[in-house]
Amino acid sequence: MKYYEVIFKIQPVTQDARDILAAMAGEVGFETFEETEEGLKGYVQQTLFDQEALDQTIQYFPMDGTHILYNVAEAEDKDWNEQWEQEGFEPIIIDDGKMVIHDGRHLPENQQCLLPVEIDAHLAFGTGTHETTRMICATLSKEPLKGKKLLDAGCGTGILGIVALKLGAESVTAYDIDEWSSDNTRHNAVINQVDHHMNILCGDASLLDSIHERFDYVVANINRNILLQDMERFRQVMAKNATLVMSGFYTEDIPLLEAKGQELGLTLVSQREDNHWASIVMRT
Repeated sequence: MKYYEVIFKIQPVTQDARDILAAMAGEVGFETFEETEEGLKGYVQQTLFDQEALDQTIQYFPMDGTHILYNVAEAEDKDWNEQWEQEGFEPIIIDDGKMVIHDGRHLPENQQCLLPVEIDAHLAFGTGTHETTRMICATLSKEPLKGKKLLDAGCGTGILGIVALKLGAESVTAYDIDEWSSDNTRHNAVINQVDHHMNILCGDASLLDSIHERFDYVVANINRNILLQDMERFRQVMAKNATLVMSGFYTEDIPLLEAKGQELGLTLVSQREDNHWASIVMRT
């Protein structure tokens, strides 16, 4: 997967400006950021880079008196998560200890945890360290998943589908536009011994046009604009009395997503918030 490296120079540079810029750039396709003395470095897939959308984002930057310049270059083709992958992450406790997500090296103190999930991340999003992933995992832990069929849209490491299967789901279909991610999902399904119950695809939401299966649950942890774009396709593969669980956006984005859901016959039934990030549950 080829990436562009975009170097942002923020004047004056503040942490608030960095955080807001990262959030807004994430809405137009950027995946990863590194802080610099003068601002940020951002990384975006070359096929997803929309310079017009980025320029519009900067034009409407909400901090008065802040000026942003940027330079685009082809990023070095390497594993940007290599150091993180080598270091791993500390165990993440979900739902008051009922679930623990770990990297296979940093094991939980409580070996009797009801639901251990091992995630070995390679160039893919979704270890449980991010608020959005934690919220969806916590939501799934409360749902009656036994015997249900689930679609994991934009699966990343596969964590959400793996959690669902360990909670009793019958089967999971997972897809991601990034080949690294679909491969990583397959790898994590194997190490969690749920691979025989997962159908893993590489592509975008257009894949759903050729899927005739209907799902009891659809989960999607993707940025707001992609969710708004893909919700109609999610709806077309949802069974009767199905549930849509989404995150990857901010609290202030909920009304937009709720309105789109209402157009599609979906009703907002609950929401969670964590450090300005949000997740919602909608039902048919």
